[in-house]
Amino acid sequence: MNTSVEVDKLSKNYGKVKALQDISFSVNKGELFGFIGPDGAGKTTLFRILTTLLIPDQGFASVEQLDVVKDFKKIRHKVGYMPGKFSLYQDLTVEENLKFFASIFRTTIAENYHLIKDIYQQIEPFKNRLAGKLSGGMKQKLALSCALIHKPDVLFLDEPTTGVDAVSRKEFWEMLRKLKESGITILVSTPYMDEASLCDRVALMQKGSIMSIDTPSNIIEQFDLKIFAIKSEDMYHLIRDLREYPDARSVFLFGQYIHYTDKSVEFVETKIQKYLLEKGHKNIEIMSIKANIEDCFMELMSKNENIN
Repeated sequence: MNTSVEVDKLSKNYGKVKALQDISFSVNKGELFGFIGPDGAGKTTLFRILTTLLIPDQGFASVEQLDVVKDFKKIRHKVGYMPGKFSLYQDLTVEENLKFFASIFRTTIAENYHLIKDIYQQIEPFKNRLAGKLSGGMKQKLALSCALIHKPDVLFLDEPTTGVDAVSRKEFWEMLRKLKESGITILVSTPYMDEASLCDRVALMQKGSIMSIDTPSNIIEQFDLKIFAIKSEDMYHLIRDLREYPDARSVFLFGQYIHYTDKSVEFVETKIQKYLLEKGHKNIEIMSIKANIEDCFMELMSKNENIN
């Protein structure tokens, strides 16, 4: 079979909080699959179930054709897991941490060094440094090395780039692309929408539900609204005034611009420009743009809220 992870109608509640609501999806072998969504979307709960750390309330899930409940011991030898919070031993050195995790799985650093070579070489000069004394980017590389040292079939990375600088984020995704080439199935969660484009397929998650699953390009193609980037000298009042505009459909701040969609099919640029001039705005810029993955996420979220 070509399926590495299978999830069918999975649910998990914490009291009255519905962490996961009847979600289903599958991940192919060798795929780099992303779960994109804000805090509270259910990403961590999902990963903890798939790595056998939590038991679902309802539904079924398998990893490498093994049931996450019945076959939890076997699964733990087949997966690597990098939790969102740095969870290695901070009072052990870099090398001691790696040796410890290798010994748990009855292997050695030497035996599987080829798996982590490209990553570990970057921190090997600091192998005698305590893990707690490493920078965020170096901790990230050490955690990934420890998750890979036993040669897993599936790698789960829960928000691995949160709190890491932009350069380290870029380096990390380059490492993931190289790992994918070796045939490892990679599931990664992230709150950063720009990382969606680096995945083969993504699941957009919100409040324990999956709103859409597809390739990043297909998700963007399905965005059928005209979208505009608008800015002026007074961005604070611009967003307020645009939200009060009678024909405004959606108004969201994206960096230096506001992304705007209109209720009318025929968006009249001069009409909204006149409205903003009357509100006292200066140096107004309005231009048609192509939607990005975050625009798609916001639109799907808006539709879901209207349904609920």
